[in-house]
Amino acid sequence: MERTGAVLAALVALAVLGPLVAVAFAAEGPGRLGPADFAAIRFTLLQAALSALFSVLAAIPVARALARRRFAGRRLLVAVMGAPFILPVIVAVLGLLAIFGRAGWLNAAFEALGMGTVSIYGLGGIVLAHVFLNLPLAVRLLLQAWLSVPSERMRLAASLGFSDGDMRRHFERPILCAVLPGALTIIFLICATSFAVALILGGGPRATTVELAIYQAFRFDFDLGRAALLGLVQVLICLAAGLLALGLVRGGEMGFGLDRPARPWPGDGPVARGLDVLSIVGASVFLLLPLLAILLEGLAALPGLPSQVWEAALRSIVVALGSTALTVAMALPIALFAAGGRGRGGVEAVTALSISVSPLVVGTGLFLILFPIVDPVPLALPVTGLVNALVALPFILRALIPAARAAEAGQGRLADALGMTGWTRLRLAILPRLRRPLGFGAGLAAAFSMGDLGVIALFSSPGEATLPMEMYRLMGSYRTDDAEGAAVLLMLLALALFWAFDRGGRVDAVA
Repeated sequence: MERTGAVLAALVALAVLGPLVAVAFAAEGPGRLGPADFAAIRFTLLQAALSALFSVLAAIPVARALARRRFAGRRLLVAVMGAPFILPVIVAVLGLLAIFGRAGWLNAAFEALGMGTVSIYGLGGIVLAHVFLNLPLAVRLLLQAWLSVPSERMRLAASLGFSDGDMRRHFERPILCAVLPGALTIIFLICATSFAVALILGGGPRATTVELAIYQAFRFDFDLGRAALLGLVQVLICLAAGLLALGLVRGGEMGFGLDRPARPWPGDGPVARGLDVLSIVGASVFLLLPLLAILLEGLAALPGLPSQVWEAALRSIVVALGSTALTVAMALPIALFAAGGRGRGGVEAVTALSISVSPLVVGTGLFLILFPIVDPVPLALPVTGLVNALVALPFILRALIPAARAAEAGQGRLADALGMTGWTRLRLAILPRLRRPLGFGAGLAAAFSMGDLGVIALFSSPGEATLPMEMYRLMGSYRTDDAEGAAVLLMLLALALFWAFDRGGRVDAVA
């Protein structure tokens, strides 16, 4: 299995870098960047940096409050607050437009009060959408770091009479120094390669990202050299961000404990409790209100959706299931290869490449590679599924590799002592310990693929559109009611796929 993982990791790297090379070779000459491209690079750096910074800064008090407080419905709230991260981007944008758009709830309230209106388009809207989408991820990353503090350390701090300031100095600052660089980097990478948010909320040439400039180079100019050069620039931006994060990481481990129940956080007081309540309530309103707006405005339009929307939904489900199967088939051997220790650096490099290379460049390169062999247009949906699998692979590996290492260190040694090998060893000793992260990762992959608006935006024909593409067309033709109904359908399907895979991984799973 490890040998298979090494081969698959190499194939993934080839599948990511090969299309970039194919686009570059298909160009009539070396690409050249103009003033608009340099403006797009500057804007990409600005919006991604601001989005990552605001997402993490907003997540710190929320994660701190959730780690310190125990209340009825806490687990449900944490689960529901994570919905925007798995929500299709185009649905999230439509929800934000329902609240902050020109005809949204906020501007309606301002007009009723005789105040001016606000615009969600441009830099502010892009950053707002990215914070909405990535705040749940930042909260999860920081919350896990806070919860990693052993109960024995809390007992010691309480016996020493630590104040709130002492807890910040000796516990919270080391934790943040360890986890913040990684959280900032992963959100920066997600925002730097974002496409649908900039496509819908960009508001003009002054708010164009590198990914959107690549789309324009393909769609309107067919300037392959410029598109390949922009794709290379995006890779360099992402790699530079990763190297910077590695240099900023500082150790913040709190040691090991005996897995005893968590103790109350020392140094607590009425002011701290009030701030925690405000943080939780504020984040809940910000994250859940757009989802509520989508449901309220789209449920009534759901029964009257045109037939092409339902056909697009069926195509999206098929693509999502195929993409998820491919992602899992690649992720499991690669994770076991990385768990062996020897392939960790290579897998990390493949993960970074999968995030940083533009999906539009990968999709176009695959079409150029296929063109001399077969007509690539009928293969638009399979190519979209393959690109979606490559995009989702880093996220499932992040969930799977730590569990694979733990399984190999525990049950793997026992299986080796019993002489178990091959499929029997994998089925009886390793897979039962990987069901939870495998189900969670498969759910993420299915939800991401269900809501993807990337490669299909370049190559889909009117009769082969996926549900996000059909929804985008409805928005472009100002069929708002149908677009809102399609948004509800897309949201329900994405959440249902995530729940089904995640639930399947948790049922009867070995903890």
